[in-house]
Amino acid sequence: PSVFCFCYSIALPFHTAKVTNPDAGDRRAMTKPTDIRLLNIKSRTERFVYRTPMKFGGRVVTDVVLLHVAVEVEARDGRRGEGFGSMPMHNIWGWPSATVPADRALQAMIDLGTQLAESANDYPNVAHPMEICHDLALGYQSTSDAVTTRLKTAEPMPKLAQLVCASPLEAAIFDAYGKTLGANSYNLLSSEYMNRDIGSYLGPEFDGEYLDQYTLREPKPSMPLYHLVGALDPLTEADIPERINDGLPETLGEWIVADGLTHLKIKLNGNDLEWDVNRVVGIEQVAAETQAARGCNEWFYSADFNEKCENVEYVLDFLKLIEERSPEAIRRLQYIEQPTSRNLKAHPENKMHEAAKIKPVVIDEALVDFESLLLSREQGYSGVALKACKGHSEALLMGAAAQKFGMFLCVQDLTCPGASFLHSASLSARIPTVAAIEGNGRQYCPAANAHWDEKYPEMFQVTDGTLGTHILNEPGLGFSWPK
Repeated sequence: PSVFCFCYSIALPFHTAKVTNPDAGDRRAMTKPTDIRLLNIKSRTERFVYRTPMKFGGRVVTDVVLLHVAVEVEARDGRRGEGFGSMPMHNIWGWPSATVPADRALQAMIDLGTQLAESANDYPNVAHPMEICHDLALGYQSTSDAVTTRLKTAEPMPKLAQLVCASPLEAAIFDAYGKTLGANSYNLLSSEYMNRDIGSYLGPEFDGEYLDQYTLREPKPSMPLYHLVGALDPLTEADIPERINDGLPETLGEWIVADGLTHLKIKLNGNDLEWDVNRVVGIEQVAAETQAARGCNEWFYSADFNEKCENVEYVLDFLKLIEERSPEAIRRLQYIEQPTSRNLKAHPENKMHEAAKIKPVVIDEALVDFESLLLSREQGYSGVALKACKGHSEALLMGAAAQKFGMFLCVQDLTCPGASFLHSASLSARIPTVAAIEGNGRQYCPAANAHWDEKYPEMFQVTDGTLGTHILNEPGLGFSWPK
């Protein structure tokens, strides 16, 4: 059942937003009539059971709790609007702990997300969403500590999980901003609207630059869909002990035919080289046979180890064996995602330079701020996986930094359904160098797409392996919630 938490604020006088980075100095121009204040914020949760279990990084997920946030705002010029945000509270990914039980970690993340939404009602300043989200982020750690102290968890909540908890609030703020001004939020990132340049957030290398330089004014017309092949997913009929028979595809071949797939993301174990190599070779065999039957000559893979590789040597051995056993599979492999531990500081020995010479190696779980991006470059990572679940402002900034540094870019979706998937897709469609969209919700949690698939069939009813991202051009984040 859904749990509702409605939080109301007291109307406050307009203030000029504070500069919260003292080292950056005051870079702001005059405040804008389009600046907004937060009026009323409410949140609720919704739980869905997965259609089939999903395994990644040695962990199995069977359900999801979505945190939905609604935000009312008012601009200095008197215009008002409401925006919405949604994101899975994916504790298994954001907070995989050996000491905190999964149910306790999930509860802590739900509590933190709800508390952050409630506390944002007291935010006094009037500013651009980038500034508001930056200011609010200064309170994530203290609020998180209060939650974990109350729940008596054996360890603090990691920063990645904190970002996930705050992400629906950030999405709602950006969405409300665009809806208030009657414009797409990605078109409100220039000096005409922003009071501070990117240098205020990322340092002097970005002085005088604004996010409009790193985003598109219109979404890409269409983008390929990356379909997930989880570690438990059947490749052939022989892999199915008992069919679900719910009308959706069940084997990899059936998915390829039904959705016209050309991009497959492969979840690997990272600690069983023989299994990992056999899995990729098996997927290539099924894909080659199926694609030939439908007349498709080109398709692609990505490989996700979810941090389970002990070192880069494992990755190099993997690539060597794949090339020996299936040269076509290695040719189709576009990038490798987070092969070793997310804790870059604790494992400086995990250098990716040699692997990155063969294929792009992207940072995912380890990317929680600009410092971690810089550290990943030092350690040989050549790409960045953006995620809407780490916060809209963070995704925009990291996307800008990655482009400036010439890094490979992709967007992952945390098995997002409904609004959270459209948010992830809109981000993908507005970052120039992102080539495809990951969309796993339709596989594992189609029930959460109810009504969304009717309103946006181009994004949920896949037939040719692509998504019609041209429709994500409405005010706000590009879409509106079904009535």
